[in-house]
Amino acid sequence: MEQRLFKCKAHQQPCNHPNWFVTLGLLIACLLLAPATWAHGVASGDADYLQQVSGVQIIPFIYLGAKHMVTGYDHLLFLLGVIFFLYRMKDVALYVTLFAVGHSVTLLYGVLSGLHVNAYWVDAIIGLSIVYKALDNLGAYKRWFGWQPDTRWAVLIFGLVHGFGLASKLQDFALGEDGLVVNILAFNLGVEFGQLLALAVILIVMNLWRRSPHFLQQAYTANVVLMTLGFILTGYQLTGYWLA
Repeated sequence: MEQRLFKCKAHQQPCNHPNWFVTLGLLIACLLLAPATWAHGVASGDADYLQQVSGVQIIPFIYLGAKHMVTGYDHLLFLLGVIFFLYRMKDVALYVTLFAVGHSVTLLYGVLSGLHVNAYWVDAIIGLSIVYKALDNLGAYKRWFGWQPDTRWAVLIFGLVHGFGLASKLQDFALGEDGLVVNILAFNLGVEFGQLLALAVILIVMNLWRRSPHFLQQAYTANVVLMTLGFILTGYQLTGYWLA
């Protein structure tokens, strides 16, 4: 299952000497991604298409769903946190399935029922979901509270929130009623396909990284930066809410 072991082999104490090259690279990535996350949503060309589409359009909506997932930095960061210390494929499959079930339910329900939630608040919670998982990977809850929350329930619940985030992007447009159900199902299928593509890339990179003798030391730094980026995303969304 999950491992949260940040100990130096020589002294069996928590590592406090992170690889600063890795830290610098991750911080630069944060700065580069931050402007994009502020504008994270449906691209203008895709938005025009969504507003003009009529009838069943399965392939285009699959494409739009996949594109939205692979460019959704918030979703991918959470997914990275979820699989960070999962070494067995059956564990990866379990947690990714829980996440997929969660965001599929609320994506479909949110769009088809017309339930509107404030996109800024939803995206702020999505940012906090990244913070939560980074702290979980760091073993913070065990140290702070003496017990470890069930990560399976956390991933499912945050998956529900992520689904509302996906739904809120589509609710900004006047989608035609003709073929709406099939199109949204196709969009959700595309989201799952995009998630699998992103997951494959993440797993390849993670498996290569885990071969490094410095992985645990660098993993500590990576999760601290992951947590920081989650706070950045949350701050952006709350700022957008108050300035809107």
